Amino acid sequence: MTKTLLLLRHAKSDQTGSVLDDFDRPLNARGRDAAPKMGAFLRASGLVPELVLCSAAARAVETWTLARVALAGAGADSIPAKQLRSLYLASPSRILDVLHRTPDAVGCVLVIGHNPGIARLALRLPGADAKPKALRRLKGKYPTAGLTELCFESKRWGDVVPGVGRLVRFVAPKDL
Repeated sequence: MTKTLLLLRHAKSDQTGSVLDDFDRPLNARGRDAAPKMGAFLRASGLVPELVLCSAAARAVETWTLARVALAGAGADSIPAKQLRSLYLASPSRILDVLHRTPDAVGCVLVIGHNPGIARLALRLPGADAKPKALRRLKGKYPTAGLTELCFESKRWGDVVPGVGRLVRFVAPKDL
């Protein structure tokens, strides 16, 4: 059985002199444009998650809300989404801890989080057989709304550890 992990960095947030706490920052216009594009990409690619693990930060939740609209018709309305404060600015190991608690019956998980944790995890998970072009892109900048698709030959989410994943692709909004 294959497990598919989708790592999505939240879309671009508003940073213009806001009096809001970092946790409460919304998306800016660019982010509100990019999030649906990534949702449409997921739908067109047949990558409909069975579970979404989303940082509870406003910009991550808004990213999922807009991406979900673009996934409409692909069963997005029935996708369970957990908003987790523990994913706010989480380290790679913290993200893995959350992922490891995912029921093994779930085949595809979308994690929506923040840098540097999302980017660092995306770099640590691929095995030696990673596609060179995708790996080079991952080693560069991991932009807002950037998405990494990884597959794991396992029946258990607990087996998802660094160095064993197959890096399928990395996609940024500017690619679409």
